[in-house]
Amino acid sequence: MTDAQQETGSGQAAEPGGSAAADPGGGAVAGGGSPGAHERGMRVRREVLGDAHVDRAVEHTTGLTAPFQDLITRYAWGEIWSRPGLSRAERSMITLTALATLRQEEELAMHVRAAVRNGLTEEQIAEVLLQLAIYAGVPAANRAFAVAQAVLAEPGVVPEPGPA
Repeated sequence: MTDAQQETGSGQAAEPGGSAAADPGGGAVAGGGSPGAHERGMRVRREVLGDAHVDRAVEHTTGLTAPFQDLITRYAWGEIWSRPGLSRAERSMITLTALATLRQEEELAMHVRAAVRNGLTEEQIAEVLLQLAIYAGVPAANRAFAVAQAVLAEPGVVPEPGPA
């Protein structure tokens, strides 16, 4: 399953050119959310996950998955990830912990990439997973380390060190 399929919850490839999430203008709708939450959420989502990932998710949106796309854009990204109380790096640490504990490996892989985009180092990711081993169990941490190691080995995920 691709990241886009995981994020839409479809489990199957969607028809290209499916409908986009409702109310792309960002105003409040009957479903709730603060005015501008969709627009703010889409901006933060792109900054954290990258344009390529978000573009795939939007492209694979269907009538079935549009309400879910709207929900995660407004609430996860437009409300929670946009709050001022924690840095994006801190939010990434919490997210990695939750996803690893729940053994949501595809989402974990996506958020390892996001954690690097949010400034976490390989060492910090390892520390999060070590902490996880104590509180959520060694088997969960073992799988999380395997996922993180695979993602961090992907070309372009970890920035190359600049000239000294």
